[in-house]
Amino acid sequence: MTYDVLGAGALDYMPCRYGHSKLLFRGPERRLDAPYVSFLGGNATYGKFIKAPFPALVESGLGVNCVNFGVANAGVDVLLNDSFLTGACAGAAATVVQIVGAQNLSNRFYTVHPRRNDRFLTASPLLTAIYPEVDFAEFHFTRHMLSSLYTVSRERFAAVRNEVQTAWLARMKLLLKNASSETVLVWFADHAPLHQEPAGLDPAKARSPLFVTREMLEELGPHASRFVEVVATPEATSAGTEGMVFSQMEAMAAAEMLGPKAHGELAMELGAVLQELV
Repeated sequence: MTYDVLGAGALDYMPCRYGHSKLLFRGPERRLDAPYVSFLGGNATYGKFIKAPFPALVESGLGVNCVNFGVANAGVDVLLNDSFLTGACAGAAATVVQIVGAQNLSNRFYTVHPRRNDRFLTASPLLTAIYPEVDFAEFHFTRHMLSSLYTVSRERFAAVRNEVQTAWLARMKLLLKNASSETVLVWFADHAPLHQEPAGLDPAKARSPLFVTREMLEELGPHASRFVEVVATPEATSAGTEGMVFSQMEAMAAAEMLGPKAHGELAMELGAVLQELV
């Protein structure tokens, strides 16, 4: 790893803006007036702590501009509700969509920040009625809030989990519909999708992408041109933070991310698929 003991800014992401979007994307900025592939997703697509994330690796082999529209800590909402992104993906030769967790989106039970989807804003009257003993003012992040609800009552929490899964599936279908005619849905994790999430699993301890099951992906599959499932190899996961760039304050967060070797594995699989589509 490259380790910056001084703190912030260990890796220069060369942030840039496109069009009228309020979002800051990872640079360097790519041209949109020539054929390009758009990449939507969260931390992995953005390439947090990674010098060359998989969109950049794919670009080097594909020979077509690959525009990184990944957003740190993104949920489906920020990817779906930004009008610039909708137009940019519609104009792309293909769009790659990284599967992100279902917890970071607004739904009937709670509202998240429109751009920083991991931030919890408010609980709905319905949720406060289900959990009258919970003080929602103490929560700032969705996963912390959900973990607390799970601890209070596993039985009541099942309704919350079902709601976010239903909302996620509906919005992912719309996201794929709004994208270019060729879409590639990507599962990128250190484990294969589970057929059913264990009922006794605390969200704080669950692996990402949270709440997304094999059955949900099977329902979503027909809405995409291709589905790419890449589970990092033991060699990639055992490498830990080797080759990653982060500050001392970011060490714990970096340890939860897949590293450069895993990004290389995904780029190989994804590049072969995009060669056929672009």
